Amino acid sequence: MNAHPDVTSAVQDIVIFGTLTDPELLEIVLGAVADAQPVSLADHAVYTAAGESFPLLLPAQGQQASGLLLRNLTETQVARLDYYEAPYGYTLVPVVLADGRAARLYTPTDNQYGKGPLWDLAQWQDAVGEMTREAAHEIMGLFGEITIEALIPRLGPIRARAQSRVNARHDATPVALRRGGGRDSVTLREHRRPYSRFFAMDELSLQYPRFDGGENTVEREVFVSVDAVVVLPYDPVRDTVLIIEQFRPAPYLRGDPTPWGLEAIAGRIDGGESPEVAARREAKEETGLDITEFVKAADFYPSPGAVSEYLYCYIGLADLPDSAAGMGGLDSEAEDIRSMVIPFDTLMAAVASGEVQNAPLLISAFCLQRERAQLRAKATPA
Repeated sequence: MNAHPDVTSAVQDIVIFGTLTDPELLEIVLGAVADAQPVSLADHAVYTAAGESFPLLLPAQGQQASGLLLRNLTETQVARLDYYEAPYGYTLVPVVLADGRAARLYTPTDNQYGKGPLWDLAQWQDAVGEMTREAAHEIMGLFGEITIEALIPRLGPIRARAQSRVNARHDATPVALRRGGGRDSVTLREHRRPYSRFFAMDELSLQYPRFDGGENTVEREVFVSVDAVVVLPYDPVRDTVLIIEQFRPAPYLRGDPTPWGLEAIAGRIDGGESPEVAARREAKEETGLDITEFVKAADFYPSPGAVSEYLYCYIGLADLPDSAAGMGGLDSEAEDIRSMVIPFDTLMAAVASGEVQNAPLLISAFCLQRERAQLRAKATPA
């Protein structure tokens, strides 16, 4: 494969490698089943970007890169491909295939990533394929609605929302006391999204069965947040916990005279992350702590009547000397976080007095109270 000065942008055939060779993802992006045929490029290979999950097509003497040649694309389909690829820094360049056919290829405008191991489609599909397809539905739903420039800052929240939907499908929760119907018993009559940036707001018209055998038809608004993690660090040898204090705009907007609150470590789960990976990352970002072990506390919806957020809560076992307290947070997110190491009994006194008003910290504290004796017995020599 070589660049060729006589190949013009009028050529509609496009060569793709990597994630778009996933048939379901390609159909979502194109809006139709592709007219595609396998193609191999000599002296090239598809590698994983170092530290990432996405692929890079790079020169590799003696290697063969397998991909797809998309033929008979319409102008709209090319525009859809551009809309999906451009935010990630890819642009079309003309090429001539080994058999002399002219085509175009998406290449990075500024490749800032190093070369990792050879990329494997099946491994990618198992790891993040489902989340990526979910995100692609939302991305392509914005095609023709907002510009590529406006789309770029929304990609992170879109992927995080997609991860939340994947988590919801795969989380196994007990159904012992509930008698309501399953998800398939609910009819979605209308779904609108009047607002979407870091968070989104959806308007729904729903019909679902009543417990008395009738039907309910309702109009509801849902604040669409993403899944998040909560970590309460605990040192079972010292019997201490680490909690944080930071300013929160929602209590301020409510009129709270003290909008700085006591909390556990918390943060959203990014697209492609597991809850434990996100919990470990957030503990490091907010306090510099390395968690040695996670103990499940509780998973819950904090306000299911109006908010889609779902929280995975952990007790994080850690070494907590007094020096573990300090200042933390990411400057890029304007975080200003003060952490403190206090005895467990001091935490529970703050719970009893009402000073702890943060629901995830309250729940985590009670869960730690439930697990505390066992954790101390395991950690402290008899």
